[in-house]
Amino acid sequence: MSRDRALLERALDRGEQDGGNVEFKERLSRDVHLEGGRRESLAAQLRHRLLSGDGEATYVVGVTDDGGLAGIDPDTFSETMDVLSLLAEEADAHIEDVQTWGINDGLVGVAQVREGGVLETDDEHVVVGTAGHVDHGKSTLVGSLVTGKADDGDGATRAFLDVQPHEVERGLSADLSYAVYGFDDEGPVRVRNPNRKADRADVVQNADRLVSFVDTVGHEPWLRTTIRGLVGQKLDYGLLVVAADDGPTRTTREHLGVLLATDLPTIVAITKTDTVDQQRVDEVEREVERLLREVDKSPLRVSRHGVDAAVDEISERVVPIVETSAITMDGLETLDELFDRLPKTSQDTGEFRMYVDRSYSVTGVGAVASGTVMAGEVEAGDELLIGPMADGRFQEVEVRSIEMHYHRVDKAQAGRIVGIALKGIKESAIERGMVLLPREADPDPVREFEAEVMVLNHPTRIGEGYEPVVHLETIGEAAAFYPENGRLLPGDSGTTTVRFKFRPYLVEEGQKFVFREGRSKGVGTVTDVTPME
Repeated sequence: MSRDRALLERALDRGEQDGGNVEFKERLSRDVHLEGGRRESLAAQLRHRLLSGDGEATYVVGVTDDGGLAGIDPDTFSETMDVLSLLAEEADAHIEDVQTWGINDGLVGVAQVREGGVLETDDEHVVVGTAGHVDHGKSTLVGSLVTGKADDGDGATRAFLDVQPHEVERGLSADLSYAVYGFDDEGPVRVRNPNRKADRADVVQNADRLVSFVDTVGHEPWLRTTIRGLVGQKLDYGLLVVAADDGPTRTTREHLGVLLATDLPTIVAITKTDTVDQQRVDEVEREVERLLREVDKSPLRVSRHGVDAAVDEISERVVPIVETSAITMDGLETLDELFDRLPKTSQDTGEFRMYVDRSYSVTGVGAVASGTVMAGEVEAGDELLIGPMADGRFQEVEVRSIEMHYHRVDKAQAGRIVGIALKGIKESAIERGMVLLPREADPDPVREFEAEVMVLNHPTRIGEGYEPVVHLETIGEAAAFYPENGRLLPGDSGTTTVRFKFRPYLVEEGQKFVFREGRSKGVGTVTDVTPME
């Protein structure tokens, strides 16, 4: 017997011993189990199982009525999960977790159903993008914020974020990670056990106000990923960290440049204040103030002027500075108060639109596209378009389900970081930089556009054919520049034609972007687009 099969049979044995909250089903289908009185009967059965299990029920699918292992094909398993999800909604519950095993060339799954309906996402939700040099404590600070736990001095709380095992082992983030906490009338609502997905879901369900963090990468080789995190998400604020034992670095300046290029209101957190004396903290704070003034920003020390002033004055021009330590927890109450009181800044305009940041496949669910909803809202069952494909086509898909920080939601509005399970497309066909739109939209794929750009730094002049990587929304693509006047020098602003090198994307007038090649970088705004013919 294989190890997986042995694990499954042990799970089935436990289920039989648990008794009343376990239900065995071979399959569920829309045309049989949702018709007539069957739907109401099965929903009542689910409510009984939940009552027997103190709010939790286990559904084992792909098995016979007596618990024998049968296995069903992936499409049937996916339909079964869809039907079970609808039954759960009718019973004011939701599917919390699904485990699957391969049996007899098919699938057997164990679904955990939990009392409590899917979440309405009407509450205010602020999204914060972090930035800063490697080892300056971004992830550790965020980990301590969302859990209320002090770090141990070795970055233990950074593991509380949604990171990969190899990143924890190396102590370096290599991709974007995410975290969430919130607030209610009594104060912060934190993640109790960061290693349980359900606890993050509980925060989403119970908080009146949510704060999501998009934690970027501080190591210089991954600057491209950092730019994607700051440009490709619908952020409300930036949080730039500077370690008191190191001070601002070249990477600090790079990340600050990206934040300011996107006109994002930003807070600077001086981290690791426990590692140095106050004189050094003051020295680093003065360095940060000089750096901000160099780029025409006005620093505001929160320790001197107070949280009220920071909330009232933070803007594209005014940058609050907070002294913090994830070990002593100094300054974290100040950040709590700021994130509880700061208003949402991103605006929701137009119909639903979401640029894809990641894609993955979930057994029994299928292809999932993850990203930040940029405009409008989306609901389970909506019919959408995804694309453009390499040839410019858009493909029709349907929304199976939506998750936000591991919590199933009935709909998602602008600013939400979500995973959308899609019917009608394979995960292998989804690429970063694609966009999801309403089915009735008539999008034009774009290979070439005009832009107003500013060159922030470059060793020589930029001439025709210059090929940086353009970061626009979640797009990160090599593109050729053709300046109107033939060249652009460091510090210059001007008009240029930009042509994607390999494939088309959806680009619209007014969108901002960052371009970078080596240590050269600049910013731009799309002024006109040329649809593909």
